[in-house]
Amino acid sequence: MSKLVWTAVVALGLSSTPVMAQSAGRILGGAGIGAAGGAVAGAVIPGLSVGEGAAIGAVGGAAIRALDKKHRHRHYRSRHGGRYWIDRHGRRHYE
Repeated sequence: MSKLVWTAVVALGLSSTPVMAQSAGRILGGAGIGAAGGAVAGAVIPGLSVGEGAAIGAVGGAAIRALDKKHRHRHYRSRHGGRYWIDRHGRRHYE
């Protein structure tokens, strides 16, 4: 893999660290989905290897999940194991 691709992977990977209390598991999930899609794209697109496609897809998936504004709230666990988050009015929303 070329140095340019590795540089892009590292730079975007570092910039997609947890943003505003994002969970690392959610971002890693996006990276996994992106890697799978990128590997398929790398197998289909001429001139792009499977590894390069997977790396680019992983970075893209992680970045998209990190910048997702819909899920920008901190999750908590209740005493009974339920998962919830609190909106700006102080109301709990269980998932």
